[in-house]
Amino acid sequence: MLPKRGNKKLFSLADKVKSLRMQKGMTQTELAKQLGLTRSSVNGWEMGLSVPSTQFIAELANIFGVGAGYLLGIESEKTISVEGLNDKEISSIMNIIDCLKDKNNSEK
Repeated sequence: MLPKRGNKKLFSLADKVKSLRMQKGMTQTELAKQLGLTRSSVNGWEMGLSVPSTQFIAELANIFGVGAGYLLGIESEKTISVEGLNDKEISSIMNIIDCLKDKNNSEK
């Protein structure tokens, strides 16, 4: 049985899958192919008509570089992969993040 369309968590997942897919510049067809599914399966997730199985939640998290908890609405934070960056580059990214947080907090 599928959750009702008004379920906030369901739409949170649907919105996140669509947003992350678009941020990666992927089409529904490309994502579906990578997962070994049909485009209509991905479309169903993004429309909130169905939800991915546990296996696909894990695969989506891996593809998009986020935690499964983020996709499911359990965690509010995304992770950023710093693989391949040196310490100076990682420090620069952290400084940018801190500046943006400070800016957003001062605007509130």
